[in-house]
Amino acid sequence: MKNRRMDKGVLRYRRGYEANELMVEQAFDGSRHAEGTEYVDNRDLCNGGKRDGRDSKGSRDSTYNREDTYNKDDTYGAIQTEVSGSFSQSLRCKRYSGSGWTVGSGILSIVLLLAGCLSGGLYYSADLYPVLLIAAGSILIMFFLFLVGICPQKASERIPVSLVQGQWNIEQIIEKIFRFPGMLRVLWPLGMMTCFGLHAWAGSVSKQGSMDEMLRWSLLVLFTLLTAILAARTDGARWLACGWQIAGGLLVLSGIFAVCGILPLPFGVMRTADPEISSAGARLGGLLQYPNAYGAIVGMYALERLTAAARVIARPVPAGRLIAAVLPLMPAQAALLLSESRGAWLATGCAAVAAFALQRRGARLPLLLAMAAPLACAAWLYRQLAAAQLAPAPVPGLLALAGAWAAALLGTLLLCRLWHSGAAKAPRAAALTAIVLAGAAAALMAVASTADRLAAGVGTGVSRLQMWRDALQLWTEAAWLGHGGDTWRNMFRAIQSSPYVGGEVHNGLLDLALDTGMIGIVLVAGWFLLTLRSIFYFAPQLFPSVLVFGLHGAMDFDWSFTLSWMLFIWLGAWAVALKTETEGVQRSGVTVKYTPFRFKLRSKSRSLFLRYLPTQSRPATVPMRSFFHILQRVTARLIRVSTVMIILFWLGGTVWLTSRYAVAEVQYRQAMSEPDGNPAQKVHLMVAFQSNPNRPDMVIFLARSLPGREAESLLLNSLSHSPMHPQIYIELGRLAAQFGEGQQAGEYFEQAIALNRYDGIGQSVALYWMEQAARREWKAGFTDRARQTAAAGVQMYERYQLLAEEVEAGNVRNDRRFVLEEHAPGYGENLRRLASGSSPPFTPELTKRSP
Repeated sequence: MKNRRMDKGVLRYRRGYEANELMVEQAFDGSRHAEGTEYVDNRDLCNGGKRDGRDSKGSRDSTYNREDTYNKDDTYGAIQTEVSGSFSQSLRCKRYSGSGWTVGSGILSIVLLLAGCLSGGLYYSADLYPVLLIAAGSILIMFFLFLVGICPQKASERIPVSLVQGQWNIEQIIEKIFRFPGMLRVLWPLGMMTCFGLHAWAGSVSKQGSMDEMLRWSLLVLFTLLTAILAARTDGARWLACGWQIAGGLLVLSGIFAVCGILPLPFGVMRTADPEISSAGARLGGLLQYPNAYGAIVGMYALERLTAAARVIARPVPAGRLIAAVLPLMPAQAALLLSESRGAWLATGCAAVAAFALQRRGARLPLLLAMAAPLACAAWLYRQLAAAQLAPAPVPGLLALAGAWAAALLGTLLLCRLWHSGAAKAPRAAALTAIVLAGAAAALMAVASTADRLAAGVGTGVSRLQMWRDALQLWTEAAWLGHGGDTWRNMFRAIQSSPYVGGEVHNGLLDLALDTGMIGIVLVAGWFLLTLRSIFYFAPQLFPSVLVFGLHGAMDFDWSFTLSWMLFIWLGAWAVALKTETEGVQRSGVTVKYTPFRFKLRSKSRSLFLRYLPTQSRPATVPMRSFFHILQRVTARLIRVSTVMIILFWLGGTVWLTSRYAVAEVQYRQAMSEPDGNPAQKVHLMVAFQSNPNRPDMVIFLARSLPGREAESLLLNSLSHSPMHPQIYIELGRLAAQFGEGQQAGEYFEQAIALNRYDGIGQSVALYWMEQAARREWKAGFTDRARQTAAAGVQMYERYQLLAEEVEAGNVRNDRRFVLEEHAPGYGENLRRLASGSSPPFTPELTKRSP
């Protein structure tokens, strides 16, 4: 019975400590309970130490004090156990600590993770809104259930429904929230969410981008909270392991089956004729639809499975268990190779080398045994599918997949049997020889793709270097605070040094620096390092996967996929869950002795806020000794009430804002599907704009259906939300030209060209409307204004012509195909005639319609 109560996390005092209880109550200002914290050093368990019960005898009589343990940092949490009093019974309330909360948190977490896999990695904001609604709505319901679940259990402790009971409930809620072991991990994404929220409130290059990033990080805050709750449960590690296997298996198998023609997966395979992008002409992007991010995530999954298989291979096991352990390895490694992502290959290889180096000497060979046969078979399968440009006939593709998979399993089984055989040195020598041959064959077949792409050119690498140089220059303009969400996507056209294509900066650190400055970099770096430290101590088998997340994120834009952050959070929670599980095993055989000195240390370490958190309702007539004491208690109560209100406001506001954005997205898509000029299209656009007035593309589409002055007012208002959007300036210039305001049109077009100078079509459109503005002014009798407008248009044309000649004569990549458009010389000639004062032809063929 005693062990069962300790498994539930509840420790009661012995009779000999009743005097200590009284002393602690007096020290805590009349508090009717005290708390103890049990610290268990499980470093040996997590690093392959003794796992049996041989050391349990010595540990039963041990006394654990704070100064005798390594776990002094609250980052890793402590298993806190409430002692005695009625509040301990409320902690044991089934609605909070029962299996129902574990099942609910586990199912919701896995559903959100799978939703991220099936929604393109939650890269686009439109895919993010439904998932965020599910998360925020569910947690809001759970919060209310949590509030209802905290109540006195004994009939004698029940208080009539009144303000006193409401205050008591709020106090208990806040105490649980701030003493929850996983709350520290929630602070990191919460800080990022706050940064983007401040940018959206104070102004940024794109209010919509800042709002979307704020909602993205709100989802990560909620996901971190769910996984923290799950990791604190004794069986949370099983749920986290199950979710990881389901998500990883879904990503890997869906990609492999799509290549073999079994599963129709639109945009799952990226096809290109550029040999610099793909040597085979096709690359596997899977459910994420982007090969580089897909390769990195699949590499994370493959390394986790590799270390798990190595632990099984390290000792003789039945054949069925061995096959089950190595079953996912070959398809995961094949999916990694089929992505043809050199960055993912490099990051995974570096992480695998790190995993090999961190292993103990006796555990390194099982790691090679687990990797050899699956990697060789995956490389062979990659060469077969690449030769067919990832579009083989269904039957040959299935046969190749089945053959490679079976060969990988049988090869690993044979190597393990040779290794564990009782013969002399021959079996081990044969096993080592097979490993070397398999590794060499896999390297030769896999590196062939990289060699072909390097032989075709290194233009993509040069373009990334140019992006990074431009991004660093842009970052220096707001080094500490950043420019807000979607900075690079909105500003790169204005500062790019060559006409490269890149809506993403292809570097996660630079992207964060541009958006949030050094503040965001410090937050993410601290979060990453603390998670890495936690994993290193408590779950070293997950270390390589987290290393891939960090390394490849610095080379590409994986971090723009919300799924990547969700997997990172998942791995961190998994490490904490394994720590909780091992501590639960040790706690079942440990007797913890509490001393007055221990409680004195605990009381000193409590903050001013937590020290005065009452755990039981008190009579309102308790005499106060000083005005300062009264003020202190009132302030603490106000903080508690304000915290609950902030949480409710945040959850409710997230649901409200996300629902509005989701409605706007649905209405906008319906408007796009309607024929142009249809009244229903305008109705859908108006509803979409009322739900979300911050989107510039939506505003531009709506403005084209409104009268001139209304459209101009709408576009000018949109500039306050998106001051760096060039298309808004083009639309304003077009309206000004239609009104016959040539000078104003020229200013708008100059601004649009400055924000996107390598846009040949945009420059040609500006020349067309400058000519039209000059013609309207000429017809209206404003000859001098017409000549000035035409002269401004001539200057635009000359700069356009000079820039096109520089790009054509230079040796830079012209990914945007920036050239002098076909009709641009005709517009320039007409503008010259108007500027010179000649009578213009009013109906030339060249100027009847806009380009």
